[in-house]
Amino acid sequence: MNETPRFDAYRHTTPNAPMHHRADPFDAAVPPIYQTSLFLFDNYKELEDVFAGRSKKPIYSRGDNPTVRMLERKITEMEGAEEARAFSSGMGAIAAAVLAFVGPGDRIVTVRHVYSDAFRFFEKVLKRFGVIIDYIDGTDSEAMIAALPGARLAYLENPTSMVFELQDLTAIAEAARRHGVVTMVDNSWATPLYQNPLALGIDLVIHAASKYLGGHSDTVAGLVAGSKAHIDQINSEIYPYTGAKLAPFEAWLVLRNLETLPFRMRHHHEAGLEVASWLNAHGDVTHVMHPALYDHPGKHTFSGFGGLFSFEVSNRIDVADFVDALRLIRIGVSWGGPESLVVPAKAALSISPETNVFARFGVSDRTIRLNVGLHAAKDIIADLDQALSAAGR
Repeated sequence: MNETPRFDAYRHTTPNAPMHHRADPFDAAVPPIYQTSLFLFDNYKELEDVFAGRSKKPIYSRGDNPTVRMLERKITEMEGAEEARAFSSGMGAIAAAVLAFVGPGDRIVTVRHVYSDAFRFFEKVLKRFGVIIDYIDGTDSEAMIAALPGARLAYLENPTSMVFELQDLTAIAEAARRHGVVTMVDNSWATPLYQNPLALGIDLVIHAASKYLGGHSDTVAGLVAGSKAHIDQINSEIYPYTGAKLAPFEAWLVLRNLETLPFRMRHHHEAGLEVASWLNAHGDVTHVMHPALYDHPGKHTFSGFGGLFSFEVSNRIDVADFVDALRLIRIGVSWGGPESLVVPAKAALSISPETNVFARFGVSDRTIRLNVGLHAAKDIIADLDQALSAAGR
């Protein structure tokens, strides 16, 4: 990892650059919201040109909407992609991207600690249609590469959910390309500022834009970016028929919030490292799962780190008492916004075992995920300190 995070990489592609409002007759300083369900035509020829593919004019907002297209173009730029498609949620993006490339009898190679709802999608939906899922230790590059021959798709997260394991994206992408395997990686944690999977050879990048890209806990959205050929396949095979389109207002919120992304990510990076280092030295913390603390090839794809990570507490700490003793830090299942949040794995382990990725792959019930929000690191540390003291047995 570079010593200095790449804070300036975003500034040449701000959402209010001319490309985003040149079509606006009023030259609005910010992108307008095209809050409409359909678009009108002046004559038969205009409509026929759209149906025949000779015109890109939008017809209906389930297919294309100008505000949504502004966001898609922005993510295309930020990820160094050729094209992108926006969805109504991160899971909408994941499901559409996967379904566009797999069918009955195909095999997916994925990481064992994949996002919990992606795991349920694999187990409850894809397996019903004969798709085979292989869960691999993502930290073991040799095992991941060995599983690729004969697979149709490799679905990755760098880092993985809850335990923040790393993969060597470069090595996996190279091997996947040799074997004709499509690769996807969830890049929500690092954002395009801190990791660029497409530059490493990955085919498609997925974002839960509800997280850092949205950044204010007020939006649910998803994005997929990659080559034009891959996005065209998603568009032709899945997108028009599932209805998981992003609304103009949510697209506008993400566009607005992208303006502050480099400044927010600077804080998440710096405060997250400070809090992780403090926890790593605490006597009642047995393990801190933050990628900055790992020695793994996957670490070197990052130019900075997110502020989401996990830690395990000792047996002396009552997990429920610790969580309830927190004052500044709240309990919440999402992340990426201004709030500092915790989720204890112990609570999530109560989910039915057949759809519980934590139970399947051994997440400790002493694991606590922490989202370092926009609070000062010293205030987060003070809250953690008093809660650990209060929960000690």
